[in-house]
Order: sequence, then C-alpha cells, then structure tokens
Amino acid sequence: MAGTGGTRFPYVLLVTWGLTRLALLLFVFKVFVFPGPDVTSDVAVTYQGWYEVLRTGTFPLDDVTWQYPPAAALAILSPSLLPFLAYTEAFFVLAFAADLVALGLLLYAARSPGRSRRGAWVWVVGVPLLGPTVYSRYDVMVTAVVVAAVLAGVRNPKLMGALAAFGALLKVWPLLLLVGTTGRRAWGWAAGTAVGIALLFAVSMPGAFAFLTFQRDRGTEVESLGSLVFHIARHHGWEGQVLLNYGSVEFLGPYVDVVSTVALMLTGLAFGWLLLWRLCATRFLVHTVADAAFVAVLLFTTTSRVISPQYMVWLVGLAAVCLVFRGSRMGLPAGMVVVASFVTVLEFPVYFADVVASNGLGITLLVIRNGLLVAATVTAGTLLWRDTVSYADAAPAAGRPTPASKESLTP
Repeated sequence: MAGTGGTRFPYVLLVTWGLTRLALLLFVFKVFVFPGPDVTSDVAVTYQGWYEVLRTGTFPLDDVTWQYPPAAALAILSPSLLPFLAYTEAFFVLAFAADLVALGLLLYAARSPGRSRRGAWVWVVGVPLLGPTVYSRYDVMVTAVVVAAVLAGVRNPKLMGALAAFGALLKVWPLLLLVGTTGRRAWGWAAGTAVGIALLFAVSMPGAFAFLTFQRDRGTEVESLGSLVFHIARHHGWEGQVLLNYGSVEFLGPYVDVVSTVALMLTGLAFGWLLLWRLCATRFLVHTVADAAFVAVLLFTTTSRVISPQYMVWLVGLAAVCLVFRGSRMGLPAGMVVVASFVTVLEFPVYFADVVASNGLGITLLVIRNGLLVAATVTAGTLLWRDTVSYADAAPAAGRPTPASKESLTP
C-alpha cells in the first residue's frame, strides 16, 4: 500500500510523480508559461554567468551575489556533464535527475521493516507545489544529497557525516543534519571531509571563501518573517525602499538594521534551544536524526532574514525523510510544510508583484505562509522534545519502556 513499506508496486505514486514532473519540465522549457516573473532567468543569466567565470579556474571574486561555499561550484559547473545540451537545458535535466534520485532513495528506504511510503508521497506532492522554481535553483541537488545523508545515518554514521559535510560545502545548512547524531564517527567524518574538500578548493581555485564577506550589508528580504514589519509600516509612512540587493528583493531603509538584528538574535535563540535539547535528550530512536534535522532546519529557516522560495525544497525533503520512518511523529508539521509550499508558489512567482507592492493580497499570502512555518516549527520542536526528553522523564512512572529499551538507537 502507498502508506506502508509493503511490497506492492507503487504504480499510483510513480504515475503522480511522472505527471507532475512532466508539468515542471514543460514550464521550465517554456512550452507553457507559468504565471508571474520568469524564474528560469537565474539559470540563464546568473548561473551561466558564474559558469563562465568558474570554468576559468577562479571564483566570482567581484560578484557579491556569489554567496555560496566552494563546493557550490560543482553544481554550477555540472551542466558541462551534458555537452550536447545548452547550459540551461542541461541544468534543468540535472535538476530533474536529482529529483528522481531523491525519490528513488525514499522508495528504497521504505522497503525496510518499520518504514513507510508516506515520505515518498510528501516528496512527490510537495516538490511540484513550488512550481518551476524548484528546477531553476540548485537546491534540489543539495536536498538529494541531504536525503541520502539522513537515510544513510541509520546504519552508516561515517557515510552520513561525509555526505553532510559535502552538503554543507554546497550550501551550509546541511551541517544541521548532525545535530541529532549520538556518536563521534559522524562528526569525525564530517570534519575530515569538510577540511579535505575545503583545502582542495582553497589551493586549486582563488577566492574559494570570498563569499564569507559578501553578505555584510544585506537588508531584510521581502518574503521573510521580519519583512512583515515593513510591509505593514509602508502603509503608515515608513520611508524605506524595496530594491534588488545581493541577488534578492529586500527592504532597505530606516530600522531595517534593527529588524535584521532581531532576526539574528532569534536565530541565536534557536541555536540555544537546539543545544539545550541536545543536552537534555536521552532517548534516541531510529528516526531521531531525521526529526532533529527537520526541526533544526525549520528553526533556522523561519528565523532567517531571508526566506527564498527554494528554501522550501529543503523542508520538503527533510519532512519526506522523517515520514519514511513509521515511528516519526512529524506528520502534522510535515503537512504544514506541504501546505506552506503551495502558498509559497502563490507569493512567488504568481503574485510576487503584490508582495513587492505590500498590498492586501501580498501581505495576506506572507502572513499565511510564514504563519504556517512558525506553527510547523513550534509543533515539530514540541514533538521532538516530548519524544526524546519528556518521554524519558515520564516513561518509568507510566510503565513504559525506559530509554535503555531495545527501541533506542545509539549509532
């Protein structure tokens, strides 16, 4: 059945995946025009421009929109693997391939006892809800690496650590996958892999870490949680501007630095909560690594001063991995993320002009999307705490298994 890890062939799931991905390909190849601004321009203009620089053996040293760790160069250069296609066409094909790889990993994992195809369904349904943006950014490639890393962590912490480090050198956030690991092997392999790859880029390509100084003067991106302050303030005389800044549309003007600082403080509090959880947690099950990674990325995405639409791909991928495990309690926040993905495609690109204009429709869409993210974050964090901390405290009194039971997992 579709909801279990049984042996029945997933015909409906695969047909649904095929039809939805065909629709995405038709949109990115512009057989049909998707409403709103052209989201493929980042590939045709920005990515291809970086590609021309990277192929000369150096990073874009003078381009402040290059804000990615060194291994991101591999994603930007990857279309050269398909020399018989134009750059944009090759990129879309490789994004499609990464989508397929993630689905294959989720379906393969669902075959084991105690697993479910719910995760594969989250991926099949959640990704196309984001529209053609999902194939017009390299985030889907990073997410495929993340899916592989978390699923590998159940039996092979070393491989998980190596993949998490590689993912972090693609786009930083996959480092959060390690928050729920309990052994030294994953962290050791992550550190070794990160150092090795970083040194390789540092000695072979100038400017590998120039990105670290390219975000000092960022504003507050118009789709972030903090942006709601300025969307409303614009109706009450706020004199700031909405400008393209550092590759995204941001608010710039009075008090933006204050809101950005508050966002950073919230991110700091999120880190503190994760540290507290890690110190208090005593019950680590087979799904805890996935659940903890999902909560961590939710926390840092929701509190960020930038919430780009492609960030939702990360959350869909981690929600999918969580629901591969029947014991995971992340069903409700995963559902919120899927719904938030649909609202995201409405606010970008469909009604992005309304968002930029801060009119009623634009503000409403942001309130709903960001409200769903906040609700998913709080719910997921509460469930993780109850599953790993509160459960352990209550188990002896309730006559349930203690954390030392055979259900626990310590890689």
